Amino acid sequence: MITIYTPEEVEKIAAAGRLTADTLSMLEKEVKPGISTLELDEMAEKFIRDRGGIPSCKGYEGYPATLCTSVNDTVVHGIPSARKILKKGDIISLDLVVELNGYMGDSCITVPVGHTNKKNLQLIKATEGALFAGIKQAVIGNTVGDIGHAVESYVKPYGYGVLREYVGHGIGIGMHEDPEVPNYGTPGHGPRLEEGMCICIEPMITMGSPDIITLRDGWGVVTADGLPSAHIEHTITITKDGPRILTLRN
Repeated sequence: MITIYTPEEVEKIAAAGRLTADTLSMLEKEVKPGISTLELDEMAEKFIRDRGGIPSCKGYEGYPATLCTSVNDTVVHGIPSARKILKKGDIISLDLVVELNGYMGDSCITVPVGHTNKKNLQLIKATEGALFAGIKQAVIGNTVGDIGHAVESYVKPYGYGVLREYVGHGIGIGMHEDPEVPNYGTPGHGPRLEEGMCICIEPMITMGSPDIITLRDGWGVVTADGLPSAHIEHTITITKDGPRILTLRN
């Protein structure tokens, strides 16, 4: 069932979104060669709790951390580790859900570690472009299929892969709510968008094949061909004036 949130509730989701965005802005400055993904996770948890928030991923279905830290060929759900030390040229996706006063914000960034190669930078830029192409379609009367079609169409000329096993979702008082928001679709198909809906649009784009493998830890998902991937996400709400991004960073 899709929840339509009141304007007052949307503002509470927006507050959680701001804390999510602020956390990611802080982390982006800390991403550098020599830091471990566990150190980033510890920084994130302290930052969130110091501001009255709760790291929603920690303990979710047994997940052990605040962040998902997905490096290079890890697409999603990489578990932070003291042994995973970032190197110059890596790219890392930092995925985060914050609960504040009972409402959720969810966002992900993919950033380079120091200087990286042009192919990685193009992948990140294209994934961000795909996200905003999807957001542009998030207007009253359009459908979830319009969003997914826009995302897939944006990256298709690059020859990139689009994950089909993992999708965006509704959000609000729950981390994952209806509707599912795939990064592929047919225009005019799927649930119709209404004012007050809150959704997460999150392209997960691979440089090569979209085929994936789940690691033995049961969480980390890597590309089958070992090529890099990028994952960028915003929480948005549907308004009469168009889409409003609730996790926009300064």
